[in-house]
Amino acid sequence: MAFNIAVKRIYEPPAAEDGQRVLVDRIWPRGVSKQDAALTLWLKDIAPSDELRKWFGHEPARWAEFQERYRAELDGNGAAVTQLRGLLGNGKVTLLYGAHDEAHNNAVALAGYLRGR
Repeated sequence: MAFNIAVKRIYEPPAAEDGQRVLVDRIWPRGVSKQDAALTLWLKDIAPSDELRKWFGHEPARWAEFQERYRAELDGNGAAVTQLRGLLGNGKVTLLYGAHDEAHNNAVALAGYLRGR
């Protein structure tokens, strides 16, 4: 089954085509009100562990290994993955993140994980 998944910075304004908006960061992004975020869900539990997030430090050189380690964490996080897959069964889901790097962040890695399974 092909999931309809998009990835977007939470600092971009909400749009109708976003579908269900899910914040996948453990920490609330600075300067964004809960109202402006227009979230369907804040799924903190699916975010990388603090240890993994700090180790990665948004260093592109660590991206491949970050993805491997994060996939391993996701494999052991059935409840949160199942919750997100349930939303995907109801239509498009946009994974929201706060990082500056649009190519190397947990939402991109999570989308790849979900598409690959």
